[in-house]
Amino acid sequence: VQLVESGGGLVQAGGSLRLSCTASGFPLGDYAVAWFRQAPGKEREGVACFNNMDESTYYLRSVKGRFTVSMDKAKNMAYLQMDNLQSEDTATYYCARGGWGSWNAETSYDVWGQGTQVTVSS
Repeated sequence: VQLVESGGGLVQAGGSLRLSCTASGFPLGDYAVAWFRQAPGKEREGVACFNNMDESTYYLRSVKGRFTVSMDKAKNMAYLQMDNLQSEDTATYYCARGGWGSWNAETSYDVWGQGTQVTVSS
């Protein structure tokens, strides 16, 4: 059972990146998938969540309208499309499976990826 993130990198402010989360050992479509991020010196925070039950989505207020979370059950992958990136989006991004409680609570998730670094230069 594993999640692996990819797609991070260095981008200028206003640019875009698409993060991918590849699941192995289980069907990702049986779970909700969330993206969290952690910036240096800050606590990890929930960024977005895709609820597989009804395909509803949830977003951190500061990214709503700029980020889009999605899932491709056939590929067993989830994505986070990030547009109009800003310097405050710089962080390590993690995907996680679960969703048994509040979408933005770490305790709602039981499997985490290793993270991918996103750096936005201003």
